[in-house]
Amino acid sequence: SRVKLCIISANVYNCLHIAPQLYTSVHRRTCSSVSAPRITTHYTIHPRDKDPRWEGIEMERFADEADVVIVGGGPAGLSAAIRLKQLANEHNKELRVCLVEKASQIGAHTLSGACLEPSALFELFPDCKERGAPLNTPVTEDVFSILTEKHRIPVPMLPGLPMRNHGNYIVRLGNFVRWLGEQAEELGVEMYPGYAAAEVLFHEDGSVKGIATNDVGIAKDGSPKDVFERGMELHAKVTLFGEGCHGHLAKQLYKQFNLRENCEPQTYAIGLKELWTIDEKKWRPGRVEHSVGWPLDRNTYGGSFLYHLNEGEPLVALGFVVGLDYTNPYLSPFREFQRWKHHPFVARTLEGGHRIAYGARALNEGGLQSIPRLTFPGGLLIGCSPGFMNVPKIKGTHTAMKSGMLAAEAIFPKVTADSVDSETAGLHVPEYAEAFKNSWVWKELYSVRNIRPSFHNYFGLYGGMIYTGAFYWILRGKEPWTLKHCGLDANQLKPAKDCTPIEYPKPDGKISFDLLSSVALSGTNHEGDQPPHLTLKDDSIPVNRNLAIYDGPEQRFCPAGVYEYVPLETGDGMRLQINAQNCVHCKTCDIKDPSQNINWVVPEGGGGPAYNGM
Repeated sequence: SRVKLCIISANVYNCLHIAPQLYTSVHRRTCSSVSAPRITTHYTIHPRDKDPRWEGIEMERFADEADVVIVGGGPAGLSAAIRLKQLANEHNKELRVCLVEKASQIGAHTLSGACLEPSALFELFPDCKERGAPLNTPVTEDVFSILTEKHRIPVPMLPGLPMRNHGNYIVRLGNFVRWLGEQAEELGVEMYPGYAAAEVLFHEDGSVKGIATNDVGIAKDGSPKDVFERGMELHAKVTLFGEGCHGHLAKQLYKQFNLRENCEPQTYAIGLKELWTIDEKKWRPGRVEHSVGWPLDRNTYGGSFLYHLNEGEPLVALGFVVGLDYTNPYLSPFREFQRWKHHPFVARTLEGGHRIAYGARALNEGGLQSIPRLTFPGGLLIGCSPGFMNVPKIKGTHTAMKSGMLAAEAIFPKVTADSVDSETAGLHVPEYAEAFKNSWVWKELYSVRNIRPSFHNYFGLYGGMIYTGAFYWILRGKEPWTLKHCGLDANQLKPAKDCTPIEYPKPDGKISFDLLSSVALSGTNHEGDQPPHLTLKDDSIPVNRNLAIYDGPEQRFCPAGVYEYVPLETGDGMRLQINAQNCVHCKTCDIKDPSQNINWVVPEGGGGPAYNGM
């Protein structure tokens, strides 16, 4: 293929020391096309009011009113909804709370490790065990390792280290979120799974009015089908945005209200996960294993987890996390994950087992330095959308839940007041940000604020571990300085000509697998005849810049095979093909694209992965 020719071209350059300017010129002529084929047909890029095919189409939307609208049915959104209804019951108040979730069912898009720290859950439901919370596997054993290619160096898990999991529970977060949804429904929260929030609505004074759900019945070429149906509007006094990591509405709000003016850019990782049934003789329920090191080099942040679940069958959850600030465009997080499973310390658990599920999701890693302003007229940011993950713990569920509870407690007095005293049509609740700064979430994130950025040193992983031991374990994060990140993850890739291609072993079909068979296990499905929701601001950039300079990194960093470079039908260049039906909604492309040309928007509601308790 032409992509392989490009890689060979890079190798020839390295051997013959051709001038960089000449190499770039040849590379561009080989890999680019004269005029880019049209890829993007979505109305966010090609407005419908300028498209004659939309003339005469009814565009009026039905509108409904609620006291509070919540976007996202994850731990943060559900905790906020539950706490609001708890407060309403305690104070004998009528309160209408509506929650929209883009997945077909609550929990269907939820993916995490997950080792749950139960502090926020116990605050929300002190009787959660009596209510049937799926806390089936208390942690009984903690193992931490530094891996070399063939060996393992054990690291003691001393009390006080952030990775220690004493008192935590191994859970399948999708099942846990589904249980939270049941509790919310019992309390009277109106739940609307299968409805994706596609647009933020504003009052005339600029405050948030609510959201609009996605339109349905649009053909792949962007034209209306006979079954076209406009989305509906949900208006509220306050709207809570709990979309999860890198929410597409939150991106708009950051710009609209300049919410990131006093914080660093958010940084991210991609987490890939599989569920396996294993030989019962190798099963150790309650065992938690983490590792760093091989197969990543010391300057690529990442690590692994392997959790033994106790759910009636010998089940393990395993996964691999790669920081998206990596520099080599040839790196494939998916293939690093598959290679890691062949390490002798890992493979011995998986041999003879059977893989039953796969998924991937981006994670916030910026920590305290990257938290934006949380409040604005008419709305609040909660959960992983603004980024409350404790990176060294690899945990964000407890902090997300607590942020939702804090938001509920801050807005409740205002949305139930007899006389609304607000300068804007949408209520502004700065009390939420104040409550957050006075909470244990802020203290926890402050104490670990320097651990992730400490890895940006000559020694990389090992320098970061030394820093963690010296300053976190001893001083508990009380050092009088705050380290900075390196900037946007999208800006960290080096040109392909400056990097060495990575040779990955072929999957064996027993422990390691190919990408497409993995995506098949995610249950991902989208209505095929709809505009691709992976939109490009400029259809020519992928070939003319990403392929020409970075050898098309989107075909490697995507964990679902969405992006492919294929030869033009005329045979005189390459084009980007977007397989939107494969998308697992991880958001990695929107984050890591070196041209920042990809904008992820919601597909029709109900589309995407169908994780069965991942």
